[in-house]
Amino acid sequence: MKILVINCGSSTIKYQLFNMASKEVLCSGLVEKIGESMSRITHKKFPDKPEATKTVIEERFPTHAEGMRKAVEMMMTGDTAVIHDVNEIKGIGHRVVHGGSYIKPMLVTNEVIENLTKVIPLAPLHNPAHLIGIRVAQEIFKDAKHVVVFDTAFHQTMPDYAKLYPLPLEYYDKYQVRKYGAHGTSHKYVAKKAAELLGKPLSHCNLITCHIGSGSSISAIKDGKCIDTSMGLTPLDGLMMGTRCGSIDPAVVGFLMRNANMSIDEVDTLMTKKSGLLGVCGYNDMRDVHAQIEKGEEKAKLALNMLTYRIRTFIGAYLAQLAGQVDALVWTAGVGENDEIVRRDSLKGMEAFGLKLDEEANMKRPGEYALISASDSKIKIYVIRTNEELEIANETMALIA
Repeated sequence: MKILVINCGSSTIKYQLFNMASKEVLCSGLVEKIGESMSRITHKKFPDKPEATKTVIEERFPTHAEGMRKAVEMMMTGDTAVIHDVNEIKGIGHRVVHGGSYIKPMLVTNEVIENLTKVIPLAPLHNPAHLIGIRVAQEIFKDAKHVVVFDTAFHQTMPDYAKLYPLPLEYYDKYQVRKYGAHGTSHKYVAKKAAELLGKPLSHCNLITCHIGSGSSISAIKDGKCIDTSMGLTPLDGLMMGTRCGSIDPAVVGFLMRNANMSIDEVDTLMTKKSGLLGVCGYNDMRDVHAQIEKGEEKAKLALNMLTYRIRTFIGAYLAQLAGQVDALVWTAGVGENDEIVRRDSLKGMEAFGLKLDEEANMKRPGEYALISASDSKIKIYVIRTNEELEIANETMALIA
């Protein structure tokens, strides 16, 4: 059985096509910078040889719909093709950031679509993109079964004192206002991989997992279960991100509305789409931020320092919540896996708490995983390439098999 996994982010689409009999990846791809002046699709075809055949095309994709259609076109035509007919694909697994009350994978139905539309305010950057991906995929793959897998599921083990806000409880009872978290599929995958590397059952592992990308979150995992995570009711909370501000004084909202004459929608757009790295220095991609730092741009340096300060703050908090009994700290996602400067700067001064980098190992480009802690580091530090797509494919297969 072939299963296609679609992971629509706020400005990206990641996809992988699996042959589930062998867990072989037939092709994978990344559509990035959607909605910007120029977008890019990188498509990798995996033939029966060690290297993938990579094709990169620069083309403007105004929305996720154009990017998705281009990805499917590349799967089926020309030298990049890996299937001849869309009916070869029997299942489509869709990553969804926020499922509201859903905590398990679900077959896509009209009711599910309606409910995901209702919770758009909880993930305004992501859920609209997910819904576009689902609708476009349903048009293209009419006979396949479509499954949604939720990023919130892994965080359902948070205790009440961690997930509830100190608001009157009636707002939780009536509106379900609470912390949900996100990136759960990624945190779950790298936690399982870290346990393998440690040679221990996941249920015996205490971990801090850092999913750092255009969207970022950090989770504290005790005995294999999430006990806290940095994102909250929505993916706006927590760390500074590409275009999102992360945690700030909530009174800023009212302050801006009263003093800058902004509407609630304008403030929401400001904090979700115009803040973070973009708001501070004008760039939301860390590759661009580093390039500007090399040119002596002070705002870019400030943005880097703000980002790593906040990462270090959450790591310190979760070290405390785990009483210092941490087996490993894991870096993953686009920035976490590939940006040695962010990793290095985020861990400055953490040696006293058991986190000591091997500077040389940190500078090397990791493969599927790498150990980058010094030999005398109390806590192991890993870079682990996340594979949310495989996790989603497995859950999709289990539901439709």
